[in-house]
Amino acid sequence: MALNHTVIRVEDPLAWLNGLTAPQVALELGVIAGCVSLAWLLVWLVRRVSVRFELSILLGRRLIDGVLFPLLLMGLSFVARMVLAHLREAMLNPSAEAVLMDIWVPVCVSLACIRLGVKVLQVSFSQADWVRPIERTLSWLAWGGAVLWITGILPLVLDELDQIHWKIGNTLLSVRTLLEGGLTAGGVLILTLWLSSAIESRLLSGVSGSELSLRKAISNAVTALLMFIGVLMALSSVGIDLTALSVMGGAVGVGIGLGLQKLAANYVSGFVILAERSIRIGDNVRVDGFEGRITDIKARYTVIRSVTGRESIVPNEMLITQRVENLSLADTSLWQSAQVTVGYDSDVEQVLALLLEACTVQERVLSDPAPTVALSAFGADGLEFTLGYWIHEEEGGLLNLKSLIHLGILQRLRAHGIEIPFPQRVVRMVT
Repeated sequence: MALNHTVIRVEDPLAWLNGLTAPQVALELGVIAGCVSLAWLLVWLVRRVSVRFELSILLGRRLIDGVLFPLLLMGLSFVARMVLAHLREAMLNPSAEAVLMDIWVPVCVSLACIRLGVKVLQVSFSQADWVRPIERTLSWLAWGGAVLWITGILPLVLDELDQIHWKIGNTLLSVRTLLEGGLTAGGVLILTLWLSSAIESRLLSGVSGSELSLRKAISNAVTALLMFIGVLMALSSVGIDLTALSVMGGAVGVGIGLGLQKLAANYVSGFVILAERSIRIGDNVRVDGFEGRITDIKARYTVIRSVTGRESIVPNEMLITQRVENLSLADTSLWQSAQVTVGYDSDVEQVLALLLEACTVQERVLSDPAPTVALSAFGADGLEFTLGYWIHEEEGGLLNLKSLIHLGILQRLRAHGIEIPFPQRVVRMVT
C-alpha cells in the first residue's frame, strides 16, 4: 500500500524554505497551536474526571507527561491536515502545499511512539537496569525515522531494501519485510505489556490472601495469552506461514518432554499452587529449613522473604512435591513463647502473676486466646517457667515484641527481688 504525502526533498532546499515563508504558514501555525491547546484541555478534563482510576501510563505524573497528550495531539493534527487539504481545494490555492503540517505530523507520530514505549517499559520493568538504554534507542530510532520520512529519504531506502530478498520455502522474504515485521513485533509487544500491566494492576489492587493468589493466577494466564497472540501477529506480519508452526510445535513438545521437563513442571506447579490456594501471597511458610513470608508467586518460582531480609527463590515444583509448613493457612495468628528460670526460694504464685502481667501489657498480644504461663520444669539451676502468647502475624516485627516482653519480665523480677540464678555446679576433688 502506497503512502501519499508531501515530502521535503533534500535536493531542493530552496523550495522548502520558500514553503516555510509562504502566506499559508501563518494559518498552519494557528492550527497547530489550536491542536496543542485542545489536546492539553482534553487531558486536563480527563485528569479531573478520572481521579479514582489508575491511569498512570495515559496521564503520567504531570499534565502532558503521559501517553494521552501525544496521542490526542497526533489525532487532532491528522484531522487538521485533512481539513486544511479540503479547504485548499475548495477555497484557497489547490497548488499550495502544507509544508509545516507535513513536518508537524511526523513529529507528533514520533513523540507518541516514544512516549508510549517509554511509559510502558517503565511500568512493566521498573527495576530493570536495561530499560534506560532501550528507551534511548527507541528515541533515536523514532526521531531518525521522522527525519528520513520528512526529507523523503525513507521511502527510497525502503524501496532499495525491498530489492534485497530471498526465498525460504514458499515464503519470499526481504530486508524491508523483516524490518517491518520487527517494528510490528515491537509494537505488539508494547501493547501486550501495556494491557497485561493494566489488567494486573486492576486485578491485584486492594486484595490480599487467597483472593490475591487467585487473581495473580488469572493475571499470569492473561499475560501469557496476550504474549502468545502478539507473537503470532508478529510472525504473520513478517510473512511466515503459521501452518508451518505445527511441525515446530511438535518439536517443542518433544523438547519439553525430554530436556525441559523440570522447567515445564515448575510452570505447571505454579498454576496449581495459585489455583488450589494452599500457599498464598502473604503466608508464613517453612520450606527446606528456610522460614519466611511469601512475597510473590511467579509462574516458575516463589519468592520467600525471611524476617532478616534474606530472600529465597524456591522452584514451584518443590512446593508441590516436598513437605511445606504453612504457618498461617487456617489461622493468621502466631504463637510465641518465653522461658524464664528463677531461684527455688521464689514465690511461685508471684512469679506467675509477674510473667502474665509483663505479657498482657503489650498491645500486640491477643487477649483471645489469652496468654498462659506455667511452671514447666524443675531445672538444675532453678524453677523453669514458660510464658506463651498469640499475636497476629500480619503485624511486622516478631523479634521486637519478644524483646519488649523479655525486658518487662526482667524489670518486674528485679523490682520484686526475685533472683534469676546463675548456673551452679559442684566440683568434688578426689585426692
